[in-house]
Amino acid sequence: MSAMVADVINKIEKMDDNSARAVFIWLSERLHTAAKPATWDNIEEVEPDAIDLEMMREMENDPDCNVYVSEDEMYARLLPEGS
Repeated sequence: MSAMVADVINKIEKMDDNSARAVFIWLSERLHTAAKPATWDNIEEVEPDAIDLEMMREMENDPDCNVYVSEDEMYARLLPEGS
């Protein structure tokens, strides 16, 4: 079991029954297994609408959208010290 899974289980164990039930329902609704395995090939492809096209234009013209960081740097930015 990964440390993350153990941490999730630990937090759930400390919840009261109503909170744990709410988490269970939330997970059940979002993590149901599909009839066929999820792969890139069976994701429905749709045409971008006007809002999508505008966002893509903004990304192409925004220099901040072309700044890349390594995985390690991303985690250092996202995770608090000592995690």
